[in-house]
Amino acid sequence: MTESWAANKRYRVDLPELISQGEQNYARLMRLMRALGDADHVRLVVGSQGERTLNVRVLQRCRYTTEISLQQDTLHALLPGPSLTVRLYHDARLAEVTEASPFQRVAARHDYPNPAMHQRDEKQQWNRFLGEWLRHLHDHGRADSGSWREQVGVRNG
Repeated sequence: MTESWAANKRYRVDLPELISQGEQNYARLMRLMRALGDADHVRLVVGSQGERTLNVRVLQRCRYTTEISLQQDTLHALLPGPSLTVRLYHDARLAEVTEASPFQRVAARHDYPNPAMHQRDEKQQWNRFLGEWLRHLHDHGRADSGSWREQVGVRNG
């Protein structure tokens, strides 16, 4: 009886939700890639007072994939800013978080409880966070040069 209960409670990845989030994040990131053009790095300022900066760096460009790093500046010496590595799959038009600081690889699911206290659906949560982060960036971000909003097609107001 105990084995069947444990098997029924095992976390299952919500594949349609994961794919939907990946498609949305891909579309948002392609706007950001337009701002990069052929460059491998852009520094974006988030907020009207320039409170935070986000460094976007291309780690690898291949025919079917691109890997980028998004790293926000440090909030406090004891509280580092978020840092994500994202892989864009151009043939499938999907994006997924592959690494999240301070962790290395982001697994699709974790047994729970576990020694590192990862959540069962941590990959899903990181991909949702990426989507929210990109929406905020598109609404409130700008490049040091000031032309970023026009490059990515974001209108004021």
